[in-house]
Amino acid sequence: MQDSIRLFVAALLPEALKTQLEEQLAPFRHPSVRFVPSSNLHLTLYFIGNVPVQQLSAFQEKIQEVAARHAPFTLNYACTEPGPNQRRPRLVWARFEAHEAFSALSDELTTALATHPPKRRKAIPHVTLARFRKDVPLPEVLPIVRAEAPLALGVQEVALWQSELASPHPVYSVLKTFRLG
Repeated sequence: MQDSIRLFVAALLPEALKTQLEEQLAPFRHPSVRFVPSSNLHLTLYFIGNVPVQQLSAFQEKIQEVAARHAPFTLNYACTEPGPNQRRPRLVWARFEAHEAFSALSDELTTALATHPPKRRKAIPHVTLARFRKDVPLPEVLPIVRAEAPLALGVQEVALWQSELASPHPVYSVLKTFRLG
């Protein structure tokens, strides 16, 4: 039996938005880029990490309490770009515009779920679409792609996800969803 479980809290993406975001990846086709499977796309709010299986229900209760205190909100897509550091990117992400409600929800989840006092960080609303391979040089030019039509993500609920490390990609599964408000 498994002693611990790897967890994170994230918003689910509608299939139509996943398709629209994946369409933004055409300029990033290169041997150094590994695309994230569509089934793994999500908007991370807080990565919890490994926790004892016996604590799963306690984490679910905390997430439920936090979710109940936050109203639904909508994030507007900004662009698809290399990140988080433009000079030494690790990934390609669909970055959304900063939003006070996202920041407040992410901060409260971090405070409620962190097993150690969290480092101060500014949560950036994003969806990781691809990762750069470490064994292949990056392309010389890394584009910034903007959608032709506005894209938005309505966040009505959050989910507790399990992450199982596997190759070539981890396997993510939703354990439970929690309505906001």
